[in-house]
Amino acid sequence: MSAENPSPSRHPILQLASQLTRSDLLLILLIGLVAFSARVIPEPRTVDDAFITFRYSRNLVEGEGFVYNSGSKVLGTTTPLYALLMAGFGGIMGDHYQWYALFINALADTLSVVLLYLLARYLTGSRLAGGLLGLLWALISYSVTFAIGGMETSVHNLFMIAAWVAYLDKRRGWVGALVALGLLTRPDALLWAAPLMLHQLWTAWRERTPHQKLWTWLPLPDYVIGLIIGLPWVIFATLYFGSPLPHTIGTKSVVYQVDGTQALIKMLQQFANPIDQFEILGPVVGTGIGLILFPFLALVGMRAMLKPHLRTLPIFLHAWLYLIVFSTTNPLIFRWYLTPPMPAYLLAIVCGAYSLGQSLTPSIGAQRLKIVAYTLSAFAILCVLAGWQLKPDHRPNRPAPKMAFHEIELNYQTVAERLVREENIGPDTLIAAGDIGAVGFFSHAHILDTIGLVTSDLNRYYEIEGYDDLIPEDGNYAIPPQMIFDRQPDYIITMLDFVKLGLQQDPRFAEQYELLYEIKTDYYGGAMLVYKRISPAAAE
Repeated sequence: MSAENPSPSRHPILQLASQLTRSDLLLILLIGLVAFSARVIPEPRTVDDAFITFRYSRNLVEGEGFVYNSGSKVLGTTTPLYALLMAGFGGIMGDHYQWYALFINALADTLSVVLLYLLARYLTGSRLAGGLLGLLWALISYSVTFAIGGMETSVHNLFMIAAWVAYLDKRRGWVGALVALGLLTRPDALLWAAPLMLHQLWTAWRERTPHQKLWTWLPLPDYVIGLIIGLPWVIFATLYFGSPLPHTIGTKSVVYQVDGTQALIKMLQQFANPIDQFEILGPVVGTGIGLILFPFLALVGMRAMLKPHLRTLPIFLHAWLYLIVFSTTNPLIFRWYLTPPMPAYLLAIVCGAYSLGQSLTPSIGAQRLKIVAYTLSAFAILCVLAGWQLKPDHRPNRPAPKMAFHEIELNYQTVAERLVREENIGPDTLIAAGDIGAVGFFSHAHILDTIGLVTSDLNRYYEIEGYDDLIPEDGNYAIPPQMIFDRQPDYIITMLDFVKLGLQQDPRFAEQYELLYEIKTDYYGGAMLVYKRISPAAAE
């Protein structure tokens, strides 16, 4: 029997894997090496939020507990599993969290591209479809950026893709385990976990025999294993923090002021440009074509695959459910929010292109179709590569996606290290900052998080009348002046946009604080500012 058309079996993907040809194995090796290299070569370009998780990990290793600020039990990370994973490496090998994250993410994405290859190969029978999907995910900017950015996205995506494979391969217990791991890595994993578990329950009910007892057809192994993995954290977090839900969930909706359609617009832009074709075709033409072409291909792919593979329904629904939920709830969309729906979306697109090609074979011929397929695949890879730059304008000076901009994090690191060196700050110093990741990690200071991700009881400052007037026209956030006057931080590290209509206009601020450092930028108002508190006696 050929690997091109595996017959139905108890474990169809395992059967396919056991029948892969030498060409399949070489292709898998190639895309795996590409994925790993594409993450190691750029070196860490760490996102600010990743430093928040790293500080939780470091404090755990140093005996401070699962906290960001010593003595303050606030769950300000959305990825407890990733924090524990980083802490494990930190406890063994020391304080090199950016590199631990890089290699863990590189390994996770390498495994993901192999699984994506097997998924596409199983659904279409096409080596080209599997290879294209694997290479796209190995190189696409939004996949690489947050892997080298130290975020948990790659590990979350691995659990998600592995759960899909386990479900299609009818693996008892594995779905529950991977769902639990996914939820411990990102709370929005619920958007793929819930449909998957519900469909698993429906499938089990549909496939039961007439007189089969309830506990024999229910997917109980998945429920039990999932609870064994997830319940300890829920119990611990409830006792330790007061709730297993991250403090950030309620805070961001209060603090950030956004237009009613900003999430929808960003989601549509992402769904229109899944292969970064705007880099070659231009933003207007590329996005315009993509907004029609790629959703069409995704829907064609879903329709074509559902009939022979009904278990793919929750997989293909994930991208659309993600788009709908985020567009309707309209949170401020951070860049890494746009990555999780893309594996399912790209899988559907590749399946759709394959299905259309199969329907066109009688009219244009197999050989011509093969030429067209390879040409379009090469163009897709070219579009993805156009999203990279050989020499970024900020360190490290190595090839990296254009999306992997982290100059602001480097500037935060610079001012934090300068404060340590020149001002002798330490754990007893109170620093107020809105972007707390790099500042907190490199300063080791006590952080007053002006957004409230790791500092509790700050929402009231954002609920006062007139807060919206403090925010610049193109902004979404400002530091409420009264927060600073009440909390009296020793230093304030902020972007100009966050203070120019509020703190800088308040005469009390000039009396109590002096400008210590300024770094010119071309974002967030044009400057990063560091203020130092004048001694209380002089201020009063």
